[in-house]
This record gives sequence, C-alpha cells and structure tokens, in this order.
Amino acid sequence: MKRIHVNIPEETLDVKGRRRGGIDLLRRRLNLLAGTDKVLMTMYVEHENSFRQIARVCGVSESNVARRINGIINRLTDGQYMACLRNRDKLSRWQLAVAKDYFLIGLSMRKIAGKRRRSYYNVRDTLNEIRSIVNASERRAGLC
Repeated sequence: MKRIHVNIPEETLDVKGRRRGGIDLLRRRLNLLAGTDKVLMTMYVEHENSFRQIARVCGVSESNVARRINGIINRLTDGQYMACLRNRDKLSRWQLAVAKDYFLIGLSMRKIAGKRRRSYYNVRDTLNEIRSIVNASERRAGLC
C-alpha cells in the first residue's frame, strides 16, 4: 500500500494547483468547440481517457491524437478568441467568424478564405483589423 507523505514541498502543491486550474478552465471552455474537437476534448478532459485509448477508438496514431489535443488545449488557453468575444460589440459578424476560425478552430488563412469564399488578402486584412481592435481595447483596459 502506498503511503501518503506529509512533507510535500510547496512547489509540488503549486504545480498541482495550477494544473487543476488549467483543467477547470478547459472544462469551462469546452462548449466553444464543435464536432471532432469537442469529442476529443470531452474524452480527454471529462472522461480522462489516455491518448492511447482515444487513438484506438479513432483509429489513428497515438502521436496524432496527442498533437491534436495539445493544439486544441493551446488554442483554448491562449485567450485570443476570448479577447475577441470580450470585444464582440466592436467586431462585425464577419470578423467574429474569422476570429473563431483562426483563433479557436485553428484554420489557416487560406482555408478560411476558401470556407468563407473571400480572398486570402481579405482574410489577412480582417485578422489584422481584429488584432488592432483587441490590442487597443486591452491597452485601454490596462490604463483604467
């Protein structure tokens, strides 16, 4: 039987607390996802399946699942899409759609252009506008 150590270093407790906080953040943001990404993250976060188990179910390699899940985690936790949502009153529907495709789903500008039937340059300019609006808003919020 394993013994529980009383003298656990504070550093270890801090790491565990941050990891627990990150998982809580992922659980709150799971509803932003759709389709396969949502299924993968639900299996990983809610049901606590391993990469190997998910890979067997999906019929792909374990490394493919790990890369995909880690990419989704990075996009959910980096906060760029959340910053766009905080500034949704300053963004048009088109800009919000591009922000979701790029920052949340992780599509390339070329794929967004094809999906939304716009030019690559239009998508690039829209992303630059989104970044400038969000950055200006964040700077104003930091000054207050």
